[in-house]
Amino acid sequence: MSSRPATAPVSAGGSALLPRHVAIIMDGNGRWAKKRHLPRIAGHRQGVEAVRRVTRAARAMGIEALTLYAFSSENWRRPEDEVSDLMGLLRLFIRTDIDEMVRENVRLRVIGDYRRFSPDLVALVEDAIARTAANDGPILVIALNYGAQAEIAAAARRLAEKARDGTIDPAMIDEAAIEAELDTSDLPPLDLLIRTSGEIRLSNFLLWQAAYAELLFVDTLWPDFDAATFADAVAAFSSRQRRFGGL
Repeated sequence: MSSRPATAPVSAGGSALLPRHVAIIMDGNGRWAKKRHLPRIAGHRQGVEAVRRVTRAARAMGIEALTLYAFSSENWRRPEDEVSDLMGLLRLFIRTDIDEMVRENVRLRVIGDYRRFSPDLVALVEDAIARTAANDGPILVIALNYGAQAEIAAAARRLAEKARDGTIDPAMIDEAAIEAELDTSDLPPLDLLIRTSGEIRLSNFLLWQAAYAELLFVDTLWPDFDAATFADAVAAFSSRQRRFGGL
């Protein structure tokens, strides 16, 4: 995976260049519900609808990979009933949407330590991954129990083990060697990272991959994010000049 991404082919409109890989920190479900005097689970349910809208919009635009921050390694600190609700929504999303992924040639990928989840949910996730593994169309990446610092630390451990075993020379460990050990090693380089709800931080998400990504922070709460909002974000990306440290 190169840290200097190439843009995708021209868009359907024929001019603006598309990002190949877009990632989204889906923030604001709780605030959306609070504004409407609803329980937080209502915001999460509407957030799932936003996932459907945006994944379909990305597919229609020709985005190669879309990565969604669904459950961070820090989300375990939330109340137990909210974590349980999130797990239930994940189950429902996979069960109701997997047939569409298969039909639309979408390949599902998961990054993060999802095996910490309950055995039935792990089996459901792995079955969905297996059912779409042969697809060669757009990639939908779900980050589950994911934390970027843990990802980088795990990559460092694997490289240290290889150096200890003599399979690599420590002097040859460079950026490319580290990238090859990351969860995202088989994905296009990250071009655009979006965070919704007005917060301006990365929250331990794709820290290495975001080194030269374009960052976009929008005020829209995630349940209100739709195809038009996504198109606006892609248009903002297309208007920027990317120099990767050059002139």
